[in-house]
Amino acid sequence: MTEILTEAQTLKMIRESIEKVKKDLSRVVMGQESVVQEILISLITGGHVLVEGVPGLAKTTLVSALSSCLGLQFGRIQFTPDLMPADILGAEFLEEDKVTGNRHLRFEKGPVFAQMLLADEINRTPPKTQAALLQAMQERSVTIGGTNYDLPFPFMVFATQNPIENEGTYPLPEAQLDRFMFKIRIDYPELTDERAIAVMSPRTLPELKIDSTPDIHWQEWYKLLDAMPLADTIIDAAVKLVRATRPEGAEADDYIKENVRWGAGPRASQYLLLAAKGAAAIEGCATPSMEHLRSITPSVLRHRIIPSFSAEAHHLNSESIIADLIKKYL
Repeated sequence: MTEILTEAQTLKMIRESIEKVKKDLSRVVMGQESVVQEILISLITGGHVLVEGVPGLAKTTLVSALSSCLGLQFGRIQFTPDLMPADILGAEFLEEDKVTGNRHLRFEKGPVFAQMLLADEINRTPPKTQAALLQAMQERSVTIGGTNYDLPFPFMVFATQNPIENEGTYPLPEAQLDRFMFKIRIDYPELTDERAIAVMSPRTLPELKIDSTPDIHWQEWYKLLDAMPLADTIIDAAVKLVRATRPEGAEADDYIKENVRWGAGPRASQYLLLAAKGAAAIEGCATPSMEHLRSITPSVLRHRIIPSFSAEAHHLNSESIIADLIKKYL
């Protein structure tokens, strides 16, 4: 019989499991504490993540190591211009029984059938292929030939993209961007971390030493976060913040109307509150505070606010716009 855990016991398990994963990851990923923190928040909330950074900042290594730490089935897709939807989802093949001579369709699963999927350089493939992930990300299932196939549980997509190359790339459609809980930017490491990286051999991958895989009860974690209480002040702050990003809305001020071309939708409010719950749970808190909400806001809104041409002319980006919104509303 499965033991029913109390809320306090589940929070303690989350905190201890996350601390163990952080310790294991620190052996292969130098620095990037804030990046690791937000990826772990997405992990316990079941959200998808878009990771942006120049080559060589351990984006792929981080996701691969994370799946090993958690004992999850790992899948990787290297996105290229000639990649087709069937290369991601899988395809049906006509197969003949050598004994009876009867023919039947057999479905060969694609790499999307993994618990932790790394979509490497997702902006290097055309929108038709990018869209193949939409149903998987939203419904945790795919439909092939009229048949619906459930994906493994848990299912999380970690997509990477290079921000400095535009030739041969295809910007992600807004509908797909909105499916990502976070857009995380990985910056260059600090001096001490880069010094430690410099002495590593580029010919060999860092060795991941795992003492033991944490015992994770995904369903219990998700249920806890869904049931976690929220103060009205937190809910109101999140909703007002999101509504203030829409230049055509009544809540938008002159700064937003001048500098934002398109604001965030209702899914942003949902992800702000869910991510704040995740940030609280990692710290063992029973409910999120305004500081938790403030800490995750940039990564939730970064890819949901499109600056206007006027903002770009004045060298304003989504980061500066979000910073202004946080000062006003959080």
